[in-house]
Amino acid sequence: MLKGVISRESVLSAVDEYDRVGQDAFLAEYGFAQARNYLLVHEGREYDSKAIAGVAHQYEYGRALRPTEFHGGTGEAVVWLEQLGFTVKSLRNPDWAWDEVVLACAITADNGWRGLAATDPRVVELSGLLRLLPIHDASSRNDTFRNANGVARKTFDIATRHPDYQGKPTNGGATDRAVLQEFLASPVEMAAAAQLIRAGVLTGGLQAPAVADEDLEDFDAPEGRLLLRQHLARERNPKLRRQKIESVVRHGRRLACEACGFDFQRTYGDRGTGYIECHHVVPLHAAGEGRTKLSDLALICANCHRMIHRRAPWPTPGELRSLISEAGAPGAQDGS
Repeated sequence: MLKGVISRESVLSAVDEYDRVGQDAFLAEYGFAQARNYLLVHEGREYDSKAIAGVAHQYEYGRALRPTEFHGGTGEAVVWLEQLGFTVKSLRNPDWAWDEVVLACAITADNGWRGLAATDPRVVELSGLLRLLPIHDASSRNDTFRNANGVARKTFDIATRHPDYQGKPTNGGATDRAVLQEFLASPVEMAAAAQLIRAGVLTGGLQAPAVADEDLEDFDAPEGRLLLRQHLARERNPKLRRQKIESVVRHGRRLACEACGFDFQRTYGDRGTGYIECHHVVPLHAAGEGRTKLSDLALICANCHRMIHRRAPWPTPGELRSLISEAGAPGAQDGS
């Protein structure tokens, strides 16, 4: 038996059996509990997705998977079914992403760090905005996704974690606390980030991911992933990169990393000629959507580029150069 390697026909056979014997008998026969998180939707009817995926193995291999042999969530059963073209809907809403909490934190700060009622116009407006954010797939949302009640509750999760709050905090998560700390440490910058996210969604600028989520692994920004995507897309603009390189060469300087001094041509010969990465020194929430100046860009190697973006606050190339010097890194090249 190959776990998860099932056909659409075997899934439909399990669905037919489910319809024939009924939910209770089907679940009892194979030892599954009623679904709590995901349902398979087929021809207008809903089915316990984990049970269907498990029993599909019976029709494929002669033995059903037992409930303890696999997970019913997005790691296994949901993926198997969706890969076969089936629709799976979530019974619970996804956890709040950093970018969403930034927006909720902004209206809570605007309200004097007090929670807002579900009927407050700011909550109603944010509820609609959050449904437009290109973060969570439609299949992971249910009918109450980011409704006004949920948004209002989130503002209280944030407000009751504020250091000036004297009562018992509500059940907020680690992300709520982390974003709140960013707002308290950098109120102007975080308010600007919230405004930029809001404007980007309303104008459509943040609807289509400019950079894939896979490219954001190990990257961190207090403003969130949506603006980080746009920041990295700006850095990868081939026209800007070419103009920056031409400017450096025209002024008689060599193409060396401004942080560690690494020279691609010196190390790789002709293969490295003219190659270096481009880093936008000013975060998007500070730079805004205006025109990028060449002075905003720094030429750095891939390693230093990743180290800059790895953890917020991002060091400048000069600050990273100081860290390299303090660490006494062997083999650091002269970047002059």
